[in-house]
Amino acid sequence: MGLFNRRKRHAAWDRGSTREDIKHLEEFTKTRTGVEAYLEPVTMATETTVVLVAHDGEWTRRRVETPQEARDLAKKWKIPIYDTQLVGYPPRMREWTQRHKGERGTL
Repeated sequence: MGLFNRRKRHAAWDRGSTREDIKHLEEFTKTRTGVEAYLEPVTMATETTVVLVAHDGEWTRRRVETPQEARDLAKKWKIPIYDTQLVGYPPRMREWTQRHKGERGTL
C-alpha cells in the first residue's frame, strides 16, 4: 500500500453503470431533439458520469463504466460528446434548471 494508491471507494459509491442507467440515457436520446453528451470526470462521490442535454436545456445524468463507454454510446446514438473539463456546460442547461426549479425534486 503506497501513499499514492487510488482512493479507497466508499461502498455506496462503488458501482458503475447499470442496464437501467444506459436504458434511461438511450430513451432520453430517442425522445428529445438536439441531444448532446457531456462527459464528467470521476469525483469523490461518483465514478464517471455523462450528462445528456436536449436542445431546450432539459438534462439528465447517469453513471457510465468508463469515458470510453460514454464515447461509444454517443457514437452509437449519433450525438456529439464533449468533455466538461474542457468546454463546461451549455448555458441552456442552467436556464432550464432555473425555469423548472422544484418540478423534478433533486436535480
